[in-house]
Amino acid sequence: MASGQHVSAIKGAKVLMVGAGGIGCELLKTLALSGFQDIHIIDMDTIEVSNLNRQFLFRQSHVGLSKAKVARDAVLRFRPQISITPYHANVKDTNFNVDFFKQFSVVLNGLDNLDARRHVNRLCLAADVPLVESGTTGFLGQVTVHIKGQTECYECQPKPAPKTYPVCTITSTPSKFVHCIVWAKDLLFAKLFGDKNQDNDLNVRSNDAATSSDHSEDIFEHRKDEDIQQYANRIYDHVFGHNIQTALSNEETWKNRNKPRPIYVKDVLFDEPIQQNGNVDKSNDHLSSLSAMAYLDLKNPQDIWNLRENSRVFFAALKLFFSKRQKDIGNLTFDKDDPLAVEFVTAAANIRAASFDIPLHSLFEAKGIAGNIVHAVATTNAIIAGLIVIEAIKVLQNETKNCRMTYCLQHPSRKMLLMPVEPFEPNKSCYVCSETPLLLEVNTHRAKLRDLVEKIVTSKLGMSLPLITHGSSLLYEVGDDLEEDMVANYAANLEKVLSELPYAITGGTIITVEDLQQELVCNINIKHREEFDEENEPDGMVLHGWTPAPAAENSKDATDNNGASTSSTSKSAPDVIEDDDDLSILETGIETIPAGGQKRKLSDVSNPEPPVDEKRAKKIPMHPENDDDVIVMLEDGNDDISKTTQ
Repeated sequence: MASGQHVSAIKGAKVLMVGAGGIGCELLKTLALSGFQDIHIIDMDTIEVSNLNRQFLFRQSHVGLSKAKVARDAVLRFRPQISITPYHANVKDTNFNVDFFKQFSVVLNGLDNLDARRHVNRLCLAADVPLVESGTTGFLGQVTVHIKGQTECYECQPKPAPKTYPVCTITSTPSKFVHCIVWAKDLLFAKLFGDKNQDNDLNVRSNDAATSSDHSEDIFEHRKDEDIQQYANRIYDHVFGHNIQTALSNEETWKNRNKPRPIYVKDVLFDEPIQQNGNVDKSNDHLSSLSAMAYLDLKNPQDIWNLRENSRVFFAALKLFFSKRQKDIGNLTFDKDDPLAVEFVTAAANIRAASFDIPLHSLFEAKGIAGNIVHAVATTNAIIAGLIVIEAIKVLQNETKNCRMTYCLQHPSRKMLLMPVEPFEPNKSCYVCSETPLLLEVNTHRAKLRDLVEKIVTSKLGMSLPLITHGSSLLYEVGDDLEEDMVANYAANLEKVLSELPYAITGGTIITVEDLQQELVCNINIKHREEFDEENEPDGMVLHGWTPAPAAENSKDATDNNGASTSSTSKSAPDVIEDDDDLSILETGIETIPAGGQKRKLSDVSNPEPPVDEKRAKKIPMHPENDDDVIVMLEDGNDDISKTTQ
C-alpha cells in the first residue's frame, strides 16, 4: 500500500512525457494506472502499420493519425478522471522553451534520436527540472536519472550517434540516406528475392482505404506469363510511384516535413530499353563476377549515378537475378560481398533518396552502409516504462539518494536481469552542465564561418538556433524575427574565411556560441593550425573538450579482447537507443562493458587511479555461463560494420 506522502507526490505532480512510441505507450499507461493526474505528451509522429505489433494503444483505424492524440484518447477510456494534454509537434519547436519546461515536476523521455535527447537535456538543465532518460534495443534497455548539480547530465559522457531506425521512418518518412539503404536492403531486396513466407509489408496505407496501396493479388509476385521487363516496370512504378502517391494522402504526416515526389518509369527512362554492354560474357554467371555495372558498362564504383543511371542499374540487376540466378530467388539474403545484390540495393536506395530529396551516394559509399537487424521487444519497453515511473516517484519524493540507473540485460548474470547502478556526479569537464571552455584547432586563413557553423556548432554541439559573438560583436545569428538586412549580413559572413570576418577570428581569439532556446552558452578558444590529416581529420578542424564516440576501428580490438573496452574516454554505460519500431539497424563501433555485479559509487568517478576499463568493471554482468563482457551499444560511423556476437 502506498504511503500518504507517496500518493501526494504522485497526485500533485505535473509530468511531461516526450515520445509516444514503443516506450511512450507503455509509459503513459503505467503513469495513468499509478495515479498520476496531470500528464502532458509531445510527439510529432503519426501512427504507422508497423507500430501496431506492440504500441498497444493504437489500432488499424488510427493509421496516419497523431500518436500523442490517439494515445491520450485511448488512456482516457480507462482513466477518464485524469488530465492528459497532447502536443502533435516537434519538441524542438520554439514554443517548447525553458518557461514551458519550468511548469513540470519531472520530464520523462521516450525518444528515438540523439539530437532530441540532447535538446531536452539542455532545456531541463536550464529549467532546473529533473529528467528521467530511457532507451531500449531488443532485449537491452536502460533508465537513467539526471538532476542538475547532483548527478551527471545526459551529455556528461560522450554519446554514440544512434544507429537505430524506426520502421515507420524507413518505410514512410526517410530523412537520411541510411534510411533508404535499410529500406532497399531489408525490405525491398528481402521481398523480391528472399523468403516468400517472411512477413514483410511494403505496401503503404492511408486513412482512405480507396487510396491504400494494398492489392488483391501480391504485387511483388512474378507471374508466369509476364516477361522480366514488364515485371520490373510494375515493381518500379509500385514502390517508387504508387506507394509515394498513397503516402502523400496522409496529409497530417507532411505538415512538418517536405513532401516526396512519386517517380514512375515513364518519367525516367521514356520506355528506353536497357542496352547491354557487348563485351560482357553472357555465359559468365558466377556469383563473384555477375554485375549490373559491367552489363551497362559502368566502370567506377565511386561515381555517383544520377536518377536515370540508378534506374537502369535497378532494371539490369533485377533482370540478371531473374535470368541468371532464378534458382536462388526465394532463398537469398543480402550479402555485401555479392556485387549484384549491392548494385541492386544501391540503385533502389538512390531512387528512393531522389524521391525524398536526399543526396545520392556512390556504390562504394552504399556498400559501407549496412548493419544488423534487431527486432523490438514489447516486454522490454514495458519493463523500462515501469522503471521510469519508479525513478520518477523517487525524484518527486526528493529521495534522490535512492535513485538508480538501471540496465536491463538480455541474459541473467548472478541471477539478475535488472542491474541497478548508483548515478554519477556531474562531469566537471562537461561543456553543457559545467560550462567548461572548449578548444578549436582550425586554419583561420582557410576555414569559413560556414564550416564552423555546420561542422562544429550544429553538428557537434547540437545547437538549434545558434548565435556566435566575438567580444561584443555579433557574427552570426539564426531566428525568425531578424530584419532582412541582418539576414543578408549574416549570410555574407558565412562565406568569409574566419580571419577576414569584420571582427577577425584568429589564433588566440575567444568566441562565444549560444543557443537562446536551449539557454546554453559555450566559450571556444581558437588555436590556429596550418595543416590537417585529411583521412583522420576530414573536417579540417578539431574540437577539444567535446569528446566524440570512440573510433570505429576500435570495435575490432574490443571483439578480439573478449569485449574489453579499448576506449579511454567513456566511463559510464553507453546508451541503448529506443527502437521506435519493429526493427532497427545497428551500425559500427560496438561498445563493451566489462562484467562485475557490484554497484558503483559516486566517489569512484573522481578516483583517478584505475584505468577506465577497470573502473567500468563494476558495471553490468552478462552471460550466465561466465561473467564476461556484454556488448551493449554501438558507435557512430558508416565505414565498417561489426556484428554483435553472443
